[in-house]
Amino acid sequence: MTHTARIAVIGAGAWGTALALQAARAGAEVCLWARDATTMSAGRVMPRLPGYALPDTITVTSTLPRQADLILLACPTQHLRATARAVPPCAPLIACCKGIEQATGLMPLQVMAELFPHSVLGVLSGPNFAHEVAAGLPTAAVLAGAERAQARRLADMLTTPAFRLYASDDPTGVQIGGAAKNVVAIAAGAAMGARLGENARAALITRSIAELGRLSLALGGRPETLSGLAGIGDLLLTCTGLASRNYRLGLAVGKGTPAQEAADTLEGVAEGMATAPALHQLALRHGVNAPVIATVSSLLAGTITMPEASRQLLARPVGHEFA
Repeated sequence: MTHTARIAVIGAGAWGTALALQAARAGAEVCLWARDATTMSAGRVMPRLPGYALPDTITVTSTLPRQADLILLACPTQHLRATARAVPPCAPLIACCKGIEQATGLMPLQVMAELFPHSVLGVLSGPNFAHEVAAGLPTAAVLAGAERAQARRLADMLTTPAFRLYASDDPTGVQIGGAAKNVVAIAAGAAMGARLGENARAALITRSIAELGRLSLALGGRPETLSGLAGIGDLLLTCTGLASRNYRLGLAVGKGTPAQEAADTLEGVAEGMATAPALHQLALRHGVNAPVIATVSSLLAGTITMPEASRQLLARPVGHEFA
């Protein structure tokens, strides 16, 4: 008899709900953990992702799982440590968040490795808007872990024809791409908000790939990972789609709205706000030249204006493209 996978999703926000729906679509029995489970379970619709009723194969609960085949942690990076600390490590744990922990400069898997040094860990990333995953529209993503075969086995538990989940053994590169895409999306939005044009946005996205490749290499990752789903794939989506909170934040900043004021008007968290200074410090510690990240960090902090940010990037020397 074929074993039905048991998948626990921790976090009932838009992304967690979408992942729960995808896990159910893949044939799993799903436990979706939410703080206010009673209210949510009664209506079978999650408030952060309205319009998508939960099937009977998804149980909404406020009790953390004691048994599972896979645990997906779908909470913001800045809350990952506190959330994960309460989760029993009864199965492989997958970080489904993107960013850098601001207080420590650690990536999600580094945070989890401190809490669960003996557990199988992985990270899921890629160009994925939650509402499209929830709707079952064609999507591709990557699941990265220390061992490719193990990552492939875990990815198979979530993969369906419309949700193509590739395996990787470069979790560092995947996490750098996932974290930095939010920062670059703010830059891209700011360029468009300031009416710098489509050419400027395309140049920002492209030059950011080289920047992220240098940072990934310095941290032990592979630059080529940034040409995949967790890199250029995620950048293309997040830097061009109005569904991206980080891109919308950048648009407002580019038009002259202070960053915090713009962030306060968003529904949900723009992870790039916290990630930009943390990623900038990470680049400085490793001696990596990261002008886009540095400029976005200063722009969000209010230490430079949008015209100054533009001049700062345009004044950089022009050398060989791949030097």
